[in-house]
Amino acid sequence: MPERSSLASTGFNSVHDHDTCVEDALSAAEAVCLTQGARLTSLRRRVLELVWQSHRPVGAYAVLDQLKREHRSAAPPTVYRALDFLLEQGLVHRIQSLNAFVGCAHPDAVHRGFFLICTDCGDAIEVEDKSVDGAIIRSAKRFGFDLQSRTIEAAGLCPGCNVQ
Repeated sequence: MPERSSLASTGFNSVHDHDTCVEDALSAAEAVCLTQGARLTSLRRRVLELVWQSHRPVGAYAVLDQLKREHRSAAPPTVYRALDFLLEQGLVHRIQSLNAFVGCAHPDAVHRGFFLICTDCGDAIEVEDKSVDGAIIRSAKRFGFDLQSRTIEAAGLCPGCNVQ
């Protein structure tokens, strides 16, 4: 299976129609929630939209700051509950090393990817590679380790930032 990325076929720093990208993500979220019998409330939808504002991981407090511009009463628990819901539905991923969230471009399919994160511009791309996933599974089995979750993150410079 070919590799997939969260930036679809655009890759790092490529020009693409981001408004369409966000609209597609929100439409996919509605379909996933409908299929799973989950409620995508207007607040949860807005939090997802704020996460998708760029392809850079965003922290909960950055989301809260944006949300407070629209809803003065927004508080950290509100954002964390919405983010927890989005994680449970597979609509966002948590980037552990940054304590931040990024939208999932493939919420309708079970997948095990990894993230390439640019340390300069902050863009993140989700890549799915069956050989990497297989190597992790084989290693876990060899050591008798029961995998329960995993997030693999690799930091470096994207092509646009790696210009010398």
